[in-house]
Amino acid sequence: MFTGIITDIGHVLSLERSGDLTAKIATRYDPAGIDIGASIACNGVCLTVTALGETPQPWFSVDISAETVSKTNVGEWAAGTRLNLERALKVGDELGGHIVSGHVDGVATVASVTDEGDSTRLVFDVPDALARFIAPKGSVALNGTSLTVNEVEGSRFGVNFIPHTKTATTWGDVKMGDAVNLEIDTLARYVARLQDWA
Repeated sequence: MFTGIITDIGHVLSLERSGDLTAKIATRYDPAGIDIGASIACNGVCLTVTALGETPQPWFSVDISAETVSKTNVGEWAAGTRLNLERALKVGDELGGHIVSGHVDGVATVASVTDEGDSTRLVFDVPDALARFIAPKGSVALNGTSLTVNEVEGSRFGVNFIPHTKTATTWGDVKMGDAVNLEIDTLARYVARLQDWA
């Protein structure tokens, strides 16, 4: 489990396709503190560490299945792509965002980017099947970042990014048309499921 509070910005060092996709990702995390088999959320996708190294800089590798590639923006990654990273939650850690599983539900698209003072307002288009799970003032995880929804209009919703978020994550690089990993709030998922059974 994760919180959606990004703790590092890594970048893709290399991608290799042999069966599954293998990504080698540069990080500021100390490899000595990461176990093989540990979970790290990469742009919101929970991935399992399969190898570690320290040269020429600290890095970890992950294997990514075709299913994950088809449901996320991983297919757009290339060498140099910057990624929001978060280590898995430990007992006793501060829960600063909201409960995030790292199981991406689909891909949203950036429909507009507007500066409002020092903040930036983004509007996203979301697949119709996921739109009903997004509520004003509810939580979503976008590229692994825990965010509060401002407003919802049909299959479109908006959020605001404060300056800190833009510098502590990859959101300072965002542009119209970008594909973004979307994870709906776990609570919304279960409420909707209960309503289906009612």
